[in-house]
Formats: sequence, structure tokens, C-alpha cells
Amino acid sequence: MLRHVTALALIFGLSTLIISVAQADMHSSSSKDNFADRLRAAMADETRPEKDKARDANRLPVETLTFFGIDSDQRVLELLPGGGWYTRLLAPALEGTGKLYLAFAGRLSDEIKAERFMKEVEFLESTSFEPTDHRGIFNLVTFDFNVEGLDSVLTFRNLHNLTPSGRMATHKAVLDALKPGGVYGVIDHTRRHNEPDVEANWRRLDPVQVILEIEAAGFVLEGSSDLHARSTDELILEVGDEAVSGKTDRFTLKFRKPKN
Repeated sequence: MLRHVTALALIFGLSTLIISVAQADMHSSSSKDNFADRLRAAMADETRPEKDKARDANRLPVETLTFFGIDSDQRVLELLPGGGWYTRLLAPALEGTGKLYLAFAGRLSDEIKAERFMKEVEFLESTSFEPTDHRGIFNLVTFDFNVEGLDSVLTFRNLHNLTPSGRMATHKAVLDALKPGGVYGVIDHTRRHNEPDVEANWRRLDPVQVILEIEAAGFVLEGSSDLHARSTDELILEVGDEAVSGKTDRFTLKFRKPKN
């Protein structure tokens, strides 16, 4: 009799575990679907500039943020938002359920800062850029974002603006800001492997070098995507050249902070 009771208890416990896991998976899937819907709504917003909408087919925000695993209840940090193209999508998609942080947002316009969806966004300014002898390339010394437990940190075509030591300082600060298991998503313009510095490639990065740098900072490479691969880009022109502008080959890498 005791064996029957024990067996029934084990079966009941196992069934409960299976149901709990299934419910968690359903919740996760539902939550991500909700984020995608909110993102599409932000993309279609009538107040969004037409010049931003014109880049949707090239930048593929839904597919990109899905690859990085962004969810509507996450705390997300966007590094160097520049003109705010992704900020205009992330802020409303996270509004009310998650949280968007921005770091090094000096180029973000007053117009975007005044948008309704920006009221919950938090600006983080932890250090300042040190100019170098090369236009557009800056250095950063060791610093801290002064925030912890983030789910994700994203940077879109920005790491090329930093020196190698500045990138390493950034990677380490990102590692400290993320929770264990948090994601670091990186996109940038591709440079040919081991190609020396020339004027035409200063806004391109060798993805192999980027992987080595970020792994050296303590991250694990979880995956890469060909979402932004462009075989027509021969990797020889400056990314602003009209022949490749908006059509550059870009690498898309997903790193994860180890859980222990």
C-alpha cells in the first residue's frame, strides 16, 4: 500500500512539474508575442518619422530584437542611441511593463526626449569620452553604469566609435550591469578579418576581434545571426559611401553573462 501511495505521489509531483514547466513556456511565448505586437505598433505609429519607417526593411527590428530575446517585462540598456532610431521603438514597447535605460545619449534630440513614451526612460551617464587623433573615434577609461541586474544591453553600430581599450572598458561595465544570464547584443559594420586600419574601414570592425574582446571580458558567445549580412558589400568602401550606405554587411552577435 505504501508503495502505491509513494508511486502516486511521484506521479502527481512529476505531473505538477510538467504542467508548471509548460505554463512557464506558454507564459514566455505569450510575453514575447506581446512584445512583438507592441513593437509593431510602435513601428506603425503615425507620429513616427517617415525616414525612420523607410529603414525598417533594412534594420528588421522585430526579427533583430527577437533574436536577442528582448521581452516586454525586461530592463534593457541601449548604448549610444545616436539619433534614437531604436529608442523610438524600444521605449514604447517596454513602457509600463519593462524599463529602458540609455547610456551616452548625448546625440539624442530634444524632440525625441520630449516624446510621451520617454517619460519612463532613465538616462545613465557614468563617464565621458576622451577624443583621439582620429575623427569619430573615442576612448573610455574604466567606468561603471551604476545600475545592476539588467536583463539585456544592446548596442547598434556603435562599438566602431571606440578604441580597443575603450571597447574593453565598455564590455566590462556591461558585464557588471547585467544580471547572471543576461544578454549583450551587438551589431556593427563588418571589416575583413585581420585587415589593417585604413581610412575607408574606420567605421568597420573585425567580428572575430570583437568576439575575442567580449569573451575576454567574461561573456560567452551564444549565437550569431545573418539577419544583417549583405553579400553585395565587398567590405572595401567607407560605410557612408552612397554605394553601400544602408546596405553594409553587418555582424549580429548575442553574448550571455555566465550564471556562475
